[in-house]
Amino acid sequence: MITSEDLERIPVFAGVDEQERRRLARRAADIRLEPGEWLIREGEDPRFFVILEGELEVFKDIVGQRRDLGRAVAGEVSGETPIFMGASQTVSLRALTHCRVARFERQQLQELVRDSPSAGDLIFQTMSSRTALAQQIVRETPSSRVQISGSKYDINCRAIRSFLSANRIQYDWSPTRPEPDPDTGITVSVEGVPLENPTVRRVAEALGFQTVPKHDHYDVIIAGAGPAGMAAAVYSASEGLKVLVIERFAAGGQAGTSSRIENYLGFPAGISGDELTERALKQAKHFGVEILVKRNVERIEPLENGHCVTLDGADRVRARVILLATGVSWHRLEFEGHDRFLSRGINYGALRFDGVAITGHRIFIVGGGNSAGQAAVFYSGYAAEVVMLVRGAGLILSMSKYLIQQIRDKANIRIEPYTQVTSVHGENHLEQITTVTRPPDGPESICTHNAKALFIMTGAVAKTDWLPPEIERDANGYICTGRDLTAWPLDREPFALETSIPGIFCAGDVRHGSVKRVASGVGEGSMSIAFIHEYLALATPQPQANA
Repeated sequence: MITSEDLERIPVFAGVDEQERRRLARRAADIRLEPGEWLIREGEDPRFFVILEGELEVFKDIVGQRRDLGRAVAGEVSGETPIFMGASQTVSLRALTHCRVARFERQQLQELVRDSPSAGDLIFQTMSSRTALAQQIVRETPSSRVQISGSKYDINCRAIRSFLSANRIQYDWSPTRPEPDPDTGITVSVEGVPLENPTVRRVAEALGFQTVPKHDHYDVIIAGAGPAGMAAAVYSASEGLKVLVIERFAAGGQAGTSSRIENYLGFPAGISGDELTERALKQAKHFGVEILVKRNVERIEPLENGHCVTLDGADRVRARVILLATGVSWHRLEFEGHDRFLSRGINYGALRFDGVAITGHRIFIVGGGNSAGQAAVFYSGYAAEVVMLVRGAGLILSMSKYLIQQIRDKANIRIEPYTQVTSVHGENHLEQITTVTRPPDGPESICTHNAKALFIMTGAVAKTDWLPPEIERDANGYICTGRDLTAWPLDREPFALETSIPGIFCAGDVRHGSVKRVASGVGEGSMSIAFIHEYLALATPQPQANA
């Protein structure tokens, strides 16, 4: 346990009277670390640390890179700045040697500063010097790691920008002027290294993203890194399982693109999809989860004690259990001019970087669900007018009440019910859209509107054609599990989230009967691990008792 004598050797406590030191010592946690162990990670709830013995490394994630900020040694303190700023932990600390640290809660730090002027002076001097260091780091840090030069109508250019944005990688983009033929290609520079016409995967590899599995066998392979997949990864890895997550684009799924999720438990002011995803990623990596990006699962085959997964590029990896959490895709619309202007003004889903491009213009959003509503609210801060095209009577049956109210409060958002897009027009990019409105109690009307962009967020499609035919799906391709199965090969009952192939589970939006919400996806992903543990216990041979 921490004693008054331990604290007396620390400069901050030198002027604190003996009785107060004893009181503080009794309330401190005695933390002992081995080399390589974490004291705290950036983004966690901050605590006030007093280093009694040993040495720790201090670093911070800046523009997607780990920046070494030096060492913390015996006699120093840490954590005061985020506590007094009301922020999350701003740096990470990891032991370099055997360490002993006294940990105080924020209330004890506030009492120390209030009751001991000398301690308070030293603590605020420390804060001041660290603020000066932060200013220096900001001046020395480049604004972005990636520079892009290419046409805004180049499909590959948009795909790379989408990938960087979804993975929270800062970049500078210089649109080529005048706009050339999009087929002329793009130039990307990563950390100063030029890449000519790279694929998204090539950019990901240049940035240090993992695209190749480190091992050939895992306990659990998770297909998809949306809310369900990430929750399953965290819970399974935290319980000691070796986990590989395979993601075709970026962690977070469709939820990761939400500008603000306001009905997720524990975040009364809401949380952006970006922030929720970033926290989940840090948590998963904390527990040692491997996450592959820009890889697809192309085939699953049975093995004697598990399954074999084949990735695009023919990489093969084995697992005892597989969890399918691939989510769903936007329903593709068909109308005249669709293919010609796809990624040239027509986009599926919404991305933050589109906000600047539509500033001062009129845009249209097709869809009446929560994703469409969140996009409309977000883009209303940039666009002159946001028009939501809805096939039905309005939003009340398909959108959460809080979002409907936010839309009503925005003067530049307009709803057009009973309306569909029939064609789009323009030269090199989208310039106009034609719609048809068919009210149930009035005449049909056709209108053509000027439009800077058309964002499509209608319905969902479960793309599961690649799965083995033995995995049962409903008429729309959603994966059946548990009691919804009509065929089952074993004597035991299937687990609630188990598919028609034993040892392959499913969670999240791609599952038949799932609730299409972030919280339910997280819940199913977490719950799936409980069933996976039960399955592994059944599949593991038990030792025979001696006769």
